[in-house]
Amino acid sequence: MTDPRIIKMAKVIVEYSLALREKELFRIEGSYLATPLMKEVYRAALAVGAHPYTKVAIPELTEIFYRYATDEQILFLSDIEKQEAELLQARLFIYSDSNIKSLANIDSKKIARWREGQRQILSLLLTRKAQGELKSCLTLFPTQSFAQEAEMSLSEYEEFVFSACFLNSPDPIAEWQKLSAEQARLVSFLNKTRQIKVIGPSTDLTFSVAGRQWINSDGRANFPSGEIFTCPVEDSVFGLIHFSYPAIYLGREVRGITLQFQDGKVIRATAEKGQDLLDALLNLDAGARTLGEFAFGNNKNIQRFTKMILFDEKIGGTIHCALGAAYPETGGKNQSSFHWDMICDMHQGQVYADGKLIYENGKFLI
Repeated sequence: MTDPRIIKMAKVIVEYSLALREKELFRIEGSYLATPLMKEVYRAALAVGAHPYTKVAIPELTEIFYRYATDEQILFLSDIEKQEAELLQARLFIYSDSNIKSLANIDSKKIARWREGQRQILSLLLTRKAQGELKSCLTLFPTQSFAQEAEMSLSEYEEFVFSACFLNSPDPIAEWQKLSAEQARLVSFLNKTRQIKVIGPSTDLTFSVAGRQWINSDGRANFPSGEIFTCPVEDSVFGLIHFSYPAIYLGREVRGITLQFQDGKVIRATAEKGQDLLDALLNLDAGARTLGEFAFGNNKNIQRFTKMILFDEKIGGTIHCALGAAYPETGGKNQSSFHWDMICDMHQGQVYADGKLIYENGKFLI
């Protein structure tokens, strides 16, 4: 019997997150482990008159690809993939891994090369999304692998996921609309600011946001969500920031990251664990050392670190920065073949906007 919260989740994604419409071409992507959710999303999409189709993956194939693909195959970009990226009107990607550590022993340079080959697709998807031509949503279906990584039983992790999505509420869409309104108030204030300064343990970072747009991420592009974000002016970032939590990249962990910026570029980067991967990604391309995002996490129902960025970057009382590609809708111009989020607990920190204290101990003061 299907958990009624999965049916509710599909309804929220189709009707609220994607606001799917009649005749829209809609791709549902995920592994076979997400079948219960994919079925319900497919059913809900048909009900609104869309044209859904599925792209179902076998997770183990990714490891086989990296172990046996030649350099030419790693860089290959299919015309079919390019056409889909040009024609899709709505896209749902469901994280549903069977083993998120499957790439832990893969050469990080191979992963970086694949990202390089995918840069054109990533840029096209981000541009079409910013222009309103593509509706895109990321979500997650609970699996044993995610539960183990979060150090929970599967039933505990399911409860965590459904709670983060407000699916225990009688009316989840109303809850997301309430969060959206509160974040819209914060965005309205931040859109009038010019400079941000972040202070915390081993952190003193300053950057300009003049002319940039803050975005209200309210359960649409990500489900769940609960963050507000922008892109710093590319050459304005200066200072030091230490990230409290490990940064996860394709199942590999980089712990204790400290980044030093000058004129918008990382000039020094250290990690307590995973220095090789950090170095490889920073040298991936010309945009890899530049911040493509700065954000506040605001989801009150996410209060623990689970090693899954979809949830962790929304932890209430945190900020996060992302190296690499900027979201065009923020006005950001940085281009890269990757976008890597890193999270900082702010319960012992402050954020100033144009010299005024606006955020302290994990809470907004405005």
